[in-house]
Amino acid sequence: MSHARDLVVDSVTGVALTLPVAGPGARSYAFLIDWLIRAIAFVAWYGVAALIYNHRWSFSAPLSPDTKWFVLVVTPAASMYFLYHFVLEVAMRGRTPGKRMAGIHIVTRDGNAPGVGALLTRNVFRLVDSLPLLYGVGLIATLITKDYVRIGDMAAGTLLAYERRDVLLPDLPGSATRGSDIETVNELLQRWHSLSVDARQGLALALLSQHGIHLPPESRSDAELQSRLAQLTGVPPK
Repeated sequence: MSHARDLVVDSVTGVALTLPVAGPGARSYAFLIDWLIRAIAFVAWYGVAALIYNHRWSFSAPLSPDTKWFVLVVTPAASMYFLYHFVLEVAMRGRTPGKRMAGIHIVTRDGNAPGVGALLTRNVFRLVDSLPLLYGVGLIATLITKDYVRIGDMAAGTLLAYERRDVLLPDLPGSATRGSDIETVNELLQRWHSLSVDARQGLALALLSQHGIHLPPESRSDAELQSRLAQLTGVPPK
């Protein structure tokens, strides 16, 4: 995996969560996959719309030919092109099929999933990033910026990170005791619902791993993680 730097998120528990920043290669790969999906969807819709427009399928609404063409062909095609990223990123929490295949997702500067406003801003600025041709501005921006971000990311306060929950635990001084670990676990449990899902689960897995507890992916639900953390403190979960 090639990346220039990691995004280090300082959590409330004192455990630093690091997210490897995705570079131009991963971004381009994800974009090409998404573009291919959009192209297939566009071509498939165009074929169906052409059949409808040519009256091979019935369409009883009293519309003029120009209006019918706009409703059946132009509007769906434009929607697929312009809303693809925004709709899927909202529905998939900062991901698209292409991003998922590339193993990356959109995050904010504090490591959380972006909100609807940030995703909307990010996608509106695609009009700038796509200039003058083939995302020239966006590509240049990702090559010269520290976090490989395009103009839309700068405006929205987002970046692309790899889907990897690496949690770096700080080096504890020799005087550190089990009591300090329990204090960290208690603080995490108290602030559980104020953290994003990725952040709290990543922190929980790191703390459990530090105590020799390794959970398989199918056993990493919120309830299971909270229960295991509570066992470390000796206090039964509520």
